[in-house]
Amino acid sequence: MNVWWRTLLTIMRAKTLLRRRGPIPPTSVGRVRLRTLPTDIDLLRHMNNGRYASLFDLGRFDLLIRTGIWDAMNTRGWYAVVANETITFRKSLELWQPFTVESRLYGHDDKAVYQIHRAVVDGEVYAEMIVRARFLRRGGGVVPMEELFSALHRPDDLPPLPSWVEAWAKGAALPSTKADAPSLWD
Repeated sequence: MNVWWRTLLTIMRAKTLLRRRGPIPPTSVGRVRLRTLPTDIDLLRHMNNGRYASLFDLGRFDLLIRTGIWDAMNTRGWYAVVANETITFRKSLELWQPFTVESRLYGHDDKAVYQIHRAVVDGEVYAEMIVRARFLRRGGGVVPMEELFSALHRPDDLPPLPSWVEAWAKGAALPSTKADAPSLWD
């Protein structure tokens, strides 16, 4: 339940910052300060690996709201879904340890936006996740990136994706939802 409260607090904080300071550029790094709570801890007494994704969602909400993407999505009936994500762990977050979720739009291809999320303690990266998210229309279909940036009234100034990200997205892809995807084990 604590992630619900953290989500509501993050959304309220991001909306307040947007109202007071205006939208931030899509190339900005968003930061959400958190602390590892008892409900985040697993049997090994460090942050549960599954909790990172939930807490990185807070960084995603913060960034979407503060860049203005959130309002553009809601006005137009768009929504975002995570298509791929991969996380790498470097150090453990311990009980009550303060950390910052840093989030940044990393780039995009013709169908998806890529984001990087990090758990950072005193400037040091403890974990990093790359996320490939697609913007979809409630009525069906993918929102083209030109339309997304047009809705933000901003230029598409995200840097080109590194080749490793393109290879990762291609290598991690599952068949289309319109294709068969039987669960067969070799």
